[in-house]
Amino acid sequence: MSCANYWRAALQERKGNWHMEMESGARPPRVSIVYCAACGYEPQTIELASALMHTFTYDLGAIELIPWQDGAFDVAIDGELVHSMYRDGGFPAHDTIIQAVRQRLVR
Repeated sequence: MSCANYWRAALQERKGNWHMEMESGARPPRVSIVYCAACGYEPQTIELASALMHTFTYDLGAIELIPWQDGAFDVAIDGELVHSMYRDGGFPAHDTIIQAVRQRLVR
């Protein structure tokens, strides 16, 4: 299968999934990552976003990257804070965020 045909098929599959989600009332989770741009947290942000994309290829509604300031690194799923650098200290382990998304998917 050519690359173009692969992407067409993948897009069609995803459109079909969205149709089923709309009918069932379910909406794929949205992950927001707020990071301190001035602190140079882009590499950690991109690594986490990449891990989420590779793990949940078609299962997420969005991965939103929000540049901020003041040392922030917060991760929310559908608006619910699952990690905060201020509250929890440090950067989250990718597995911790992936597990939180998996729990949201089974709801």
